[in-house]
Amino acid sequence: MSVRLYIGNLSFDATAEDLREIFSNTGTVEEAIIVTRPGGGRPRGFGFVTMEDQAGADEAIRQLDGQEFAGRALNVNVAKEREQD
Repeated sequence: MSVRLYIGNLSFDATAEDLREIFSNTGTVEEAIIVTRPGGGRPRGFGFVTMEDQAGADEAIRQLDGQEFAGRALNVNVAKEREQD
């Protein structure tokens, strides 16, 4: 079962391809996205990576949480589901 990870404290220059490349070293990446401001504007400094399985997600958290990328220490953890009102 795939696991979605939240990636915070990203450089505004980071791309989805950067995330895919970094996280593919820890397991199979199904999807990598950078969240941008509405209208396709400037990146908001966070994104999401969907790993193929729990083992890959656990390894990504272990290896990459706190690691520096583009001058910033990444925050990597399991994404929380949005609560519906």
